[in-house]
Amino acid sequence: MTLVGEYEPSPSQWVRDQVEEYEASGGTRANVLRGNPDWPIVVITSRGARSGKLRKNPVMRVEHDGVYAAVASKGGAPEHPEWYHNFVADPHVLLQDGPEPQEYVARIVEGEERAVWWERAVAQFAPYAEYQQNTDREIPVFVLERV
Repeated sequence: MTLVGEYEPSPSQWVRDQVEEYEASGGTRANVLRGNPDWPIVVITSRGARSGKLRKNPVMRVEHDGVYAAVASKGGAPEHPEWYHNFVADPHVLLQDGPEPQEYVARIVEGEERAVWWERAVAQFAPYAEYQQNTDREIPVFVLERV
């Protein structure tokens, strides 16, 4: 199921800029967070839960054996990022890790499976541990598997 529809860029300028540069370069530029080469990102396209429009977000690249995780941290804020609601409403997403986006299905992981993916996520991006300490909610982890 390919996502089709009208794309609505993020209201956040840095998100718009990063997604635009990443896509324009086939993932060769704007492919890390805050210029840190140890923090690679992927771009995930989802359908807006309220608007129905396509939304694109840079997300930390957490990958294992061709499966990816998306951590709904929002920097440790008390609420989930908007894309969390998009994934719950329609788990079919496009994930771009390089030149071409591919189709994936997202699902929330819990228990032991979440613990394994959380460990991988923190190993990739250590600030996640601090984000979890800064919020009362358990930060959701989605696993994205190829269709």
